[in-house]
Amino acid sequence: MFKKLNEDIVAVMERDPAVKSKLEAILCYPGLHAIIFYRISHFFYRRKAFVIARLISQMGRFFTGIEIHPGAVIGKRLFIDHGMGIVIGETAEVGDDVTLYQGVTLGGTGKDTGKRHPTIHNNVTVGSGAKILGPITVGNNAKIGAGAVVLRCVPANTTAVGVPAHVTKKTNEMLRIDLNHTDLPDPVEMRIKELEERIKNLETSLTFLDDLRESC
Repeated sequence: MFKKLNEDIVAVMERDPAVKSKLEAILCYPGLHAIIFYRISHFFYRRKAFVIARLISQMGRFFTGIEIHPGAVIGKRLFIDHGMGIVIGETAEVGDDVTLYQGVTLGGTGKDTGKRHPTIHNNVTVGSGAKILGPITVGNNAKIGAGAVVLRCVPANTTAVGVPAHVTKKTNEMLRIDLNHTDLPDPVEMRIKELEERIKNLETSLTFLDDLRESC
């Protein structure tokens, strides 16, 4: 647990240019505090001390504004940036080197049983306010745009944006850390441009046919 904690501190140092020292990260970062509360509560949860685990979890929620169920499975070097309002459900699984921004929900749909929450694989970046709902999977190196509502699985090395979210871009770049979750394509705009281009081609074809008919 202490080894993972040190890795979590290093993750803050690596991914937030505002932090100046490990001491600042330890004392002033609620995302890190929430992970510490989670690690302790998960320890008790695995030993079936469920009430103690939930009490510790609720304390973490009170002090940080971040709710992580002690039953969730979280890997190494999770970075929670400005994490107020983040919710991670009981059966959620989060891999290594994942970045979550403010307001993210890894939740259920209310109709599933058993595995009810998402599985987030390694090196995934989830933008502010995104909601990933149900027992779906987000693949390695994927990015979820801010405000997206993800209801279907997202393949590895892709970007998903929109409500509901659609996969809009695939990349072969295998970056360990990619914090860019703002410069993302707009699927609605892309579709409108495709339709405009198609209409333009149809108008050109109709003009050609009209000219051909008149010449005959």
